Amino acid sequence: MVDAQYLLPDDLVALARQVVEANRKAGRRIAVAESCTGGLVSAALTEIPGSSEVFEAGYVTYSNAAKISELNVSLDVVETFGAVSVATAWAMAQGALEASGADVAVAITGIAGPDGGTEQKPVGTVVFARAERRPGPDEIVADQKLLDASAGRSGIRHQAALCALELLLP
Repeated sequence: MVDAQYLLPDDLVALARQVVEANRKAGRRIAVAESCTGGLVSAALTEIPGSSEVFEAGYVTYSNAAKISELNVSLDVVETFGAVSVATAWAMAQGALEASGADVAVAITGIAGPDGGTEQKPVGTVVFARAERRPGPDEIVADQKLLDASAGRSGIRHQAALCALELLLP
């Protein structure tokens, strides 16, 4: 039997290490809600020894039904704005924060291609949201980016995972 090792890109693992160490120092627990990255961010975080001290949960909600059932994203939000929208990413981040009990959560939803893009949302469109538990109302911010589509599907997913990890830095 061959022991196959899955190798993640070095830059992804290095940034995940920074995220784990910084959140450990800050005493924060983190969660991730992933769609187009399909678990890549969670894989990078769990590649780091000791990540269980800070990584509370990862949700891969690729389908709209999963976003609705696992993260409590409203069907109205998905139908009105689409799965790749600030509103959906915002709801995914809030849902991950509530479901996990973490201190901060990041959500990623997008179009990695090669198909699925439109004129309004071309391949490479990725939306990120970050929800942080605070005294009083939680803070939630969201942003849409157009990543380099020439990098192909895996390149877009890689770029999106790096952006998501950066959002998890305190």
